[in-house]
Amino acid sequence: MQYLEYFNIFTHIVLIMSLGWYLITNLQWYNYKIERVVLKHHKWQWHITYFLAPIVLFYLIPELYYAIYFYALYLVSFVLWNKKLDKPLVLTARVKRFLTILLFTTFVLTALCLASLECSNKFIFAPLLLAYGISTILEKIFFISFKHKAKQRYENIRGLKTVAITASFGKTSIKNFLYHVIKNKFKTYKTPRSVNTMGGIVLDVNRDLPDDTQVYIAEAGARVKGDIEEITMFLEPQLCVVGTIGEAHIEYFKTIDNIIHTKMELLKSPKMEMGFVHESTHIKDYDTITKFPNGLHVTKSDLNGIWFDVEINGEMEHFHAPVLGSFNAVNLTAVILVAHHLGMSIDEIKLALQDLPQVEHRLQKIEAGGKVIIDDSFNGNIEGMLEGINICSSYAGRKVIITPGLVESTDEANMLLANAINEKFDYAIITGDLNSHLLSSNIDEDKVFILKDKSKMEETLAEKTRSGDLILFANDAPNFI
Repeated sequence: MQYLEYFNIFTHIVLIMSLGWYLITNLQWYNYKIERVVLKHHKWQWHITYFLAPIVLFYLIPELYYAIYFYALYLVSFVLWNKKLDKPLVLTARVKRFLTILLFTTFVLTALCLASLECSNKFIFAPLLLAYGISTILEKIFFISFKHKAKQRYENIRGLKTVAITASFGKTSIKNFLYHVIKNKFKTYKTPRSVNTMGGIVLDVNRDLPDDTQVYIAEAGARVKGDIEEITMFLEPQLCVVGTIGEAHIEYFKTIDNIIHTKMELLKSPKMEMGFVHESTHIKDYDTITKFPNGLHVTKSDLNGIWFDVEINGEMEHFHAPVLGSFNAVNLTAVILVAHHLGMSIDEIKLALQDLPQVEHRLQKIEAGGKVIIDDSFNGNIEGMLEGINICSSYAGRKVIITPGLVESTDEANMLLANAINEKFDYAIITGDLNSHLLSSNIDEDKVFILKDKSKMEETLAEKTRSGDLILFANDAPNFI
């Protein structure tokens, strides 16, 4: 009997840690916002299978039967689920602290339960609540201290000029393009990858921002009102870029006006010298605001790059860049205006654009295995995806698109995307469940293949594509979406 009791205690501990692992995995995906995990999760059935079901069944079935369910069914499926994730849990310091707190509280409450004559299983899941609460409080305390340290370090960099960039889409491209154009003129540093949250920027300043930086380029993202204002008041950028505004993250902001007002929080910077603002914001004229694209005219856009004209100081200037997508001419207009404001001549900017590298995963052209691959997997807006489709439509051979459709967008936008795919592509591989029904119902049946398990992508490509094909990876989404 004593061995059975120890076995049950061990099962309880493994159960709590499994549930904690699931919880922190989801929190990490959704920027540690519990309300987003609960209300905005795209795979709610996972919550039932891997979190709610083991809790409910714990109280409904006898311990022996529960142990059989837990080890033979739940734990096996949970391990396999983790292995299939394309964004598995990253064991950051924050995650390690949470798991340590959870394990400690589990042991403490289990010991207290064993020492009590009135031990009850009704509070067995209390460690989850305690660990989440304690962890949340500790992380807020740590962040306040970490943010203060970053602010001091940031302000101690002499002569630093900061360019902050926000947009519904295109901000990472603007950041990377601007970095390339000005890096030979100024000691320049940019936030890595797609880091655009307050936490990410604070970490970047504390850990990686060089002390001799002259121009710091940072992008600012948002999920709720006030996110960009918080970043703005921390960075106090001298140059602010508000790019194209669209329906990205419309499910969080509800209306375009809410998105515009949130993006415009960037212009509240107390040290702003000049704001470069896309005309989609409909901002009034101010001395400290330069609107763009300024007389932009795209003369040519194909698989070899873009050619475009922009008005600078009353003169039309012609530019060429070896990147794909006419929409990038809008992004490059902002880059040209900022670089010119920083003191670069038009000729210097034109020269820098000649060897402008492709932005990874944004209409990046790759030739491999006799196939032309257009990697546009980081492009998640309707305008950009339609542009990618239009560019690829000029390809003479067979055209294949791989896409989950649009995430955090409207059904109307996904239907528009499906119609464009049906018109201009020969075959479509739809990944994931999110938009599979909507897209497949608007594309000819013989041209569609639904790939629900992305781990089978390689064998699917081997089976469904052939040498000479053009393959467009349009948008991508982790399998929790």
